[in-house]
Amino acid sequence: MREPLRRFFEFPRRLTSAASLHRRRVRSGRGRRRFLKSLSGALGGMALAPSFLQGRPPSFVKAAYRTGGARFQPPLSIASGFNGEPAVTKAVERMQDGAPVLDAVIDGVRIQEEDPEDRSVGYGGIPNEEGVVQLGAGVMNGPTHTVGAVSVLEDIMHPSDLARIVMERTDHVMIVAEGAKRVARMHGFEETNLLTEESRQSWVNWRESLSETDNYYSPEQWDPVLGGAPPSDPGAAVPDFEQHYGTIHCSGLDGDGNVAAVTSTSGLSYKMPGRVADSPTPGAGYYCDNDVGAAGSTGRGEANLQNISSFFIVERMRDGVSPEEACLEACARIAERTRLSRLLDEEGDPNFNVRFYALNVEGEVGSAELRRQNAQMAVHDATGMHWVDVAYLME
Repeated sequence: MREPLRRFFEFPRRLTSAASLHRRRVRSGRGRRRFLKSLSGALGGMALAPSFLQGRPPSFVKAAYRTGGARFQPPLSIASGFNGEPAVTKAVERMQDGAPVLDAVIDGVRIQEEDPEDRSVGYGGIPNEEGVVQLGAGVMNGPTHTVGAVSVLEDIMHPSDLARIVMERTDHVMIVAEGAKRVARMHGFEETNLLTEESRQSWVNWRESLSETDNYYSPEQWDPVLGGAPPSDPGAAVPDFEQHYGTIHCSGLDGDGNVAAVTSTSGLSYKMPGRVADSPTPGAGYYCDNDVGAAGSTGRGEANLQNISSFFIVERMRDGVSPEEACLEACARIAERTRLSRLLDEEGDPNFNVRFYALNVEGEVGSAELRRQNAQMAVHDATGMHWVDVAYLME
């Protein structure tokens, strides 16, 4: 048999052997260079992988703003910044009490899911275009490498709990819409009207402001002939970010080196009914590997779905890249692959934002976003609460 063909047919066996060696040694930090060397030998110089997997990130990553990341002492939890402090605090408390890491991060996220003031998640979340709150969540457990997810879920306050039920009590990974609600009823979940008065008023304000030619009139279209004073605008004070997207991600690392991840969301505000976001989708909104670490995201879900970014970040960390650098590379992939004119600004850069959060099994953490928003990542470890600046790709 010709030498190139022989090497091609032997490649799967040799790669499997190298990967097994890597899994046995990665926790101790030994064997990474030997693994990469053996992998390179198995590839035999063939250009089988894209530039990212060969360690050549896009050139403009070099110009990104970096914070340098940080290293913390397990038990450790990271989360999205604006709503993550209660989650990481609760997660570390639970791990210190002996709870498994998956229990800990889910319990952390539950706080935001039931908080009506957080209109990006759970109860009180901004509804879809028909005024209905539809939630999604996904969980992944590092020790078992199992996943559960739900999406387009109505009337159930804690989608992360239901996602775990899907993972542990069914043979499926993701269940959506009425099917997910049936699973919730089967397991005794209480049904709740998730639309608070504040979120309803915000939706009304959005709906009335869509067009001047439809059959809905906004306060600005008030006709003085009607007499009296123009109606108030109860939705005018809605923070701008709530009119785009909102999510909470939380990952954890316990003292035994186990990782888990959860992401929960009410999704893109005023979205089309039935939209499935990146948040409940494994590999996009969250991903973890017990040999490597965990990652998750917030921001424009469609961009993340098209790039499966959380999986990419974990795999880059497997290659030895720091959590922050892996997050920056994920941002760069999205930037390079965004080509639709409606998604680009005048300079040809993406006109939206995504943000990633990652930790590895050594306790290193990092975060990065596509566009600078002066954000921070919430971090809690054995020594207390911390805030880590988010790196960014462009201003």
